[in-house]
Amino acid sequence: MLSREELERYSRQILINGFGEEGQARLKRAKVFIAGVGGLGSVTATYLAAAGVGVIRIIDQDRVELSNLNRQILHHDEDIGKKKVDSAVQRLKGLNPEVKIEAIAEKITEASIPKLVAGFDLIVDAMDNLPTRYLLNKTAVDKKIPFFHGAVNGFEGRAMTIIPGQTACLRCVYRGAVVEGSFPVVGVTPGVIGCIQATEVIQYIVGTGQLLANRLLVYDGLNMKFSQFKVQRDPNCPDCGTLRNKS
Repeated sequence: MLSREELERYSRQILINGFGEEGQARLKRAKVFIAGVGGLGSVTATYLAAAGVGVIRIIDQDRVELSNLNRQILHHDEDIGKKKVDSAVQRLKGLNPEVKIEAIAEKITEASIPKLVAGFDLIVDAMDNLPTRYLLNKTAVDKKIPFFHGAVNGFEGRAMTIIPGQTACLRCVYRGAVVEGSFPVVGVTPGVIGCIQATEVIQYIVGTGQLLANRLLVYDGLNMKFSQFKVQRDPNCPDCGTLRNKS
């Protein structure tokens, strides 16, 4: 049931065709895991909290640095040196006290990830490195948890939604050597991609719209273009391939 205050807070989105009070109730019951509260995670967490997702668990082991502040909108100058999850919780609770925010300042590892995502309905990939993304992807596939991928570099961003057992996964798309280290990014890019990820999450929970399933969306900010590429499930994929599942 939605309270009188919730009906007023979310009244404008409840008006959307196909959303309604039932859609809002679904958001309230949902539990979303967000890996990372940097550029992408700041945006996805902000809009999912504003939309009324019932429980949001954020995980990030890092502390706020001055170089984060061109894009990581949950953190401010006075937060430099603090744990990112602490400043994120403060801002998210201030935005919507109706939402339960769980914060974990821990590194995502092969040993820790099963426990971290246990009981959660969806996983949002807001990370900045492929090894952790691959680990999240494999966990999502193995546990059959919908997985919402986003990535940024400079003025370019990408987004894709993975429904385990139905669509291609991240390892079907990204192949080759893993490149690590710092990469360029302007704040508007995670703003755009994070909003797309949040939109996909909301659509999935509410049960409306057409998801980026088997589609990789590429945003080119320099030329203000959006392109889509169809992707197919790889039968030899080490994470979701049919050959792996038979072994």
